Amino acid sequence: MYVVIEGIDTAGKSTQLDLLQKKYKEALFTKEPGGTKIGLKLRSMALNGEAKSPIAEMFLFLADRAEHIEEVININKNNLVISDRSMISGIAYASTFPLEKMIELNLLATNNVLPSHVILLELSPEELRHRLSQKQNDAIELRGIEYLINIQNRMKETILKLGMNHLFIDAGKKIEKIEKEIEDFLNE
Repeated sequence: MYVVIEGIDTAGKSTQLDLLQKKYKEALFTKEPGGTKIGLKLRSMALNGEAKSPIAEMFLFLADRAEHIEEVININKNNLVISDRSMISGIAYASTFPLEKMIELNLLATNNVLPSHVILLELSPEELRHRLSQKQNDAIELRGIEYLINIQNRMKETILKLGMNHLFIDAGKKIEKIEKEIEDFLNE
C-alpha cells in the first residue's frame, strides 16, 4: 500500500503520522517534498521563498516529486509506504496554474504512480485561524487563511477528479477519533 496523509499546514498530519509510526513499525515513512537527498534541498529552497517565480517554485516541487517516486515509492512498491504529502499537495499549492495542467504535469513527474489510499485532514477557517495564531508561520502560511482554505479545496477537487481511494476527515475532531477513522480506512 502507498498511503498519503494530506492537509494544509497545521491540519494535524504530523500528529497522525506519529501515531501511525507507533502502529505500523514495519512501514516505510517518507515525506514530500523532502523525502530524498535532492528533495531536502528543493524543499528548503521552496519553503524559504528562494524561488521568486511561481513557475520556478512549481518546477522545484515537480523535480522533488519525480525523484521521490523513483528513489522511494517504486523501490518499495511491495511494502507499506506512508507519506506526509504527495502530488495532491503539489497540484493544490501550485494554485496559480490551471488544475488540469497541474494534474497533467504531476502525472508526468510521477510516471502515473498514484497512492492507493489518500487521507485528507480538513480544517474550518475558524480552526485554521486559531492554529496559525499559535505558531511561527513559514512563507507559505504567511500567505493567509483564505489562501490556505483555497488550497484545501483544490486538494479535495484533485482527489475527486483523479478518482482516488480517499477518506476526508474533519481535522477539528479529537485526535483519538481521527486516529480510529484512519485505522479503519487502512484496514478495510
